[in-house]
Amino acid sequence: MAAAPHPDDRTPRTGPGGPARPAGPAGTIDTQVIVVGAGPVGLLLAGELALRGVQVTLVEKRHSPTRESRASTLHARTMELLDSRGLLPDLGGPPCEVRGHFGGLPLDLTLPGPYPGQWKVPQTKTEAVLEEWALGLGADLRCGHELHAVEDRGDHVEARATDRGGALVTLRGSHLVACDGQDSTVRRLTGADFPGTEAARELLRADVDGIDIPDRRFQRLPGGLAIAARNPAGVTRVMVHEFGAEVRARTGNPHFDEIAGAWKRVTGEDLTGGTPLWVNHFDDANRRLAHYRQGRILFAGDAAHRQLPIGGQALNLGLQDAYNLGWKLAATLDGTAPAGLLDSYDSERAAVGAAVLNNIRAQALLLLGGPEVEPLRTTMAELIAYEQVRGHLAGTISGLDIRYDVGGPDHPLRGARLPHVRFRVGEAVVSTAELLRSGRGLLLGLDAAPPRLDAAWDDRIDTVTADAEPGSPLAGTPAVLVRPDGHVVWAGADADSLAEAAGRWFGPARVPAPA
Repeated sequence: MAAAPHPDDRTPRTGPGGPARPAGPAGTIDTQVIVVGAGPVGLLLAGELALRGVQVTLVEKRHSPTRESRASTLHARTMELLDSRGLLPDLGGPPCEVRGHFGGLPLDLTLPGPYPGQWKVPQTKTEAVLEEWALGLGADLRCGHELHAVEDRGDHVEARATDRGGALVTLRGSHLVACDGQDSTVRRLTGADFPGTEAARELLRADVDGIDIPDRRFQRLPGGLAIAARNPAGVTRVMVHEFGAEVRARTGNPHFDEIAGAWKRVTGEDLTGGTPLWVNHFDDANRRLAHYRQGRILFAGDAAHRQLPIGGQALNLGLQDAYNLGWKLAATLDGTAPAGLLDSYDSERAAVGAAVLNNIRAQALLLLGGPEVEPLRTTMAELIAYEQVRGHLAGTISGLDIRYDVGGPDHPLRGARLPHVRFRVGEAVVSTAELLRSGRGLLLGLDAAPPRLDAAWDDRIDTVTADAEPGSPLAGTPAVLVRPDGHVVWAGADADSLAEAAGRWFGPARVPAPA
């Protein structure tokens, strides 16, 4: 599934089911949700909203898809959520590496589930798949639009942008979600509090054609850290950090000469005969918004948190933000959301973000620290050899360890993701992911019908009775209630506690209108 080229700035794109827009006065776009930024996070969120019938308009500053070789790692939990939307075949069978790392120390990422390890998918491919999916569901994409004002007016949000020709475009919606990256324009315009620590270390990166140097994985040399990997097309990605080097104040990417100079000083090798295809840099600044929700304006992905993009965690953290937010925002718009549902996006994802940023700070020290961190690296390597430590770190990096505080009776599954299981439903054999494809809640009875749930929830919750495969991690659990994002909010057999959980997460049962 390949996305068509982006349009110019005056041409909206929408899928076949999309609403006709603009509506209202000339130059005004009326929509339900404005998403700022059409990278992977914004596209996934747009698809999640459109799947539930929400009018969503994406505003993107770029005029065409990026060709830069950026984030290329999808972790196990992200693969599961893409599977739950039927998108994995469109990724084209990407290669998988079971071996990951923690701060440059080798770490086996194997954990129970269908997608252990790191799946190598170029960001351009991820964006293409998500874009076509979102547009096919009816999302509206406006490229070449640069945002310059955002205002929460209490009962709606208004944003103003200019297209490439300088024409003013006003967008009005119920909510706006900033998915516009670590240098978020929305965050700047709203003055959102973004506490954290400044960068102390920097890593320079380039994709270089026409060089012949050895591949190396986190090679620590007396002067710094060197990483090199040659791809099948003959292009070598190099990354270099000089121990003790000061972080420069930058307004753009470094020049290739700077990267080649640092590489020469650290490794003794000469890159200047090669052709740089792409250069950039990243640092270990570590920041997180005080609040992911600010009235009718919300933040997701790197707009909400900034971190060293180590081990592919940044992209995966952002995609999982969008997956958590989409169904909650849609329920808020259609009037079924219980009180506080949208606030739970902030509380749940801020807690996950804090945990991930803490482990990234630890990894940054291990990876980019100088000789003074060698005793710590030795100790960490010894600890990783213990299975309990390895499994804990693998769960943190992969996203498989996330457990939300969902309330209700205690149960080992409560708040965790629904484990991957294959079931027999009638004559068919289906997986956990396939049962979540509707984007609705799921009441799953295991080997027998689940407790009865009032039919007034049928518009939000699918009820399925299935036979689990032998040895299933669900063995001994009569039934589970699962949110649209795959997290279990109730498990057991008690009808009263089931109804309470359904009301807590899916809103009150709707009483049918009189005939």
